[in-house]
Amino acid sequence: MPDFRAIFKRNFFIRLRSWEYWPFGFVQAPIFLYYPILALRTGSLFFFSASNPGILMGGMFGESKFEVLELIPKELKPKTILIKLHATLETITRAMAESGISYPAIFKPDLGERGWMVRKIHDDSEALEYLREIKIEFLVQEFVGLPLEFGVFYIRYPSESQGKVTSIVEKEMLSITGDGVTTIQDLIQRHDRALLQWEILRKRFASRLGEVLAANQMLELNSIGNHSLGTKFLDGASLINDKLSHSFDRISLQVPGFFFGRYDLRAASYEDLENGKVLIVELNGCGAEPAHIYQPGYSIWKAFGVMIRHWQDIFRISRENHARGVPYISFAEGRSIYRKFKAIIS
Repeated sequence: MPDFRAIFKRNFFIRLRSWEYWPFGFVQAPIFLYYPILALRTGSLFFFSASNPGILMGGMFGESKFEVLELIPKELKPKTILIKLHATLETITRAMAESGISYPAIFKPDLGERGWMVRKIHDDSEALEYLREIKIEFLVQEFVGLPLEFGVFYIRYPSESQGKVTSIVEKEMLSITGDGVTTIQDLIQRHDRALLQWEILRKRFASRLGEVLAANQMLELNSIGNHSLGTKFLDGASLINDKLSHSFDRISLQVPGFFFGRYDLRAASYEDLENGKVLIVELNGCGAEPAHIYQPGYSIWKAFGVMIRHWQDIFRISRENHARGVPYISFAEGRSIYRKFKAIIS
């Protein structure tokens, strides 16, 4: 008789039970119908390019992560350097030393999406392996060890002097907890979210799979706060208040040409988050999602509604900026940027 419990632990059924694992385009499905209406109303297929005039294409695609980080005040971000194509390990280690960055450090592509090629690098051997794989320019960023990681979505309409935080996602890193009996391999395979990352984790922990963790001993399996890498996203709506919005108004008004997007950041405490005492590891423009919708159990219908409102805000901000003289990217230029972006990351 088949073991149905084992069958339903397979990746297909894990994904089937929770829409958060479904293909990226699924939650975007209503937008495929709504977007042409917005484009017709603006007369531009790339109207969203005016949402954040300080960021290429408003941050929908093709923007340099390094150039966007350069817009953020120095005291609000970790040390970050851009590594050019065809760099050597010696070039990287010298640049890290000159910038005061040491291992572990975060390596990530200057152009990329959804956690692609984002890694925590611990030593020269891992850096050399990364160099062999990466085919585009990339960032080396100081690792921020602050305990809390969030995605904070901020909106300000150009016609208004103040903005607001509309979404917060709190990120719970992928981890397992020992019981003094079970091996790391078995703990991973009993954990649905970890099991989906098995091929990656099998290689990363190859020398430790037979190890038994002590009772209540926690092992972090992935320190990169990306949903596609196993991070659990939790709706942090209860953290939103006027003080928090004022703090992110203060931050955002220092970022030239920014009106709409998500700060990915770390903080030492909830109080520090509220006061804007944070380190911003990445700023994503209009291409970012209000990621709280990926909390396990969140209604797909509510998620559809959130995404519709998301695009209504992009539309309004873009139109208001356009009325103030910000041009929409032309079809030819937008198509060229998109093709270049896809060619680089494919």
